[in-house]
Amino acid sequence: MSAPTPRRRHSPAVYRRRRLVVLLALIAVAAVVVWLLVAQPWRGAASEIPVPQVSQTPDASAQPTPTATPSPSATPTPTAEAKPTPSPTATAASDIEPCLARNVTVEAVTDRTSYAADQQPAFTITLTNTGGADCTMNVGTTTQVYTVTSGNDVWWRSTDCQSEPSDMIVTLAAGQSVSSAAPLVWDRTRSAVDTCDQDSRQRAPGGGASYHLAVEIGGVGSTQTTQFLLY
Repeated sequence: MSAPTPRRRHSPAVYRRRRLVVLLALIAVAAVVVWLLVAQPWRGAASEIPVPQVSQTPDASAQPTPTATPSPSATPTPTAEAKPTPSPTATAASDIEPCLARNVTVEAVTDRTSYAADQQPAFTITLTNTGGADCTMNVGTTTQVYTVTSGNDVWWRSTDCQSEPSDMIVTLAAGQSVSSAAPLVWDRTRSAVDTCDQDSRQRAPGGGASYHLAVEIGGVGSTQTTQFLLY
């Protein structure tokens, strides 16, 4: 039996080459690890995946509350007998109290103090809130009454032949005075509920005859009459 052949010992140069290869491999692995940590290539792939958007259902309490559209104030329909209506600067509000008669003054107004034979008197109403607070009042033609008298004789009343009267609630500011938007013209004839045909009415005498105008609006009458003369 032959003796085993002794292993050949490598030269130091071989060992140095092997250690260099191992060292280079470790450096390459470390470089790859560092690149992965810095570059983070997986982020680009993740950003390409669409993220579903969650639609939120609005809370019921967040819905806008519809505001009530104010209905336009009724506009009185002009008639031959009663068409003027005071023109306050504001419409009525539901939280404002109605006017009290003691806080309202009403005045009968004529456009002249005397009228020639070919002139017809024109009447208006002046309304004043003498109270310290705003108040509401119905100033429509349903509440307006113009009355012309001569002595104790009632010659003409605006409601005798009034057609299609209407309501109009307005707000009168404290201290505010308003007047009729348009005058009411008297044709100088006697009125009656059964003589609405003006051609058949009796004509009021002239020649300097004295007449008086009284008015009422919203249930409040004028404190005094206004005198005028017809010629």
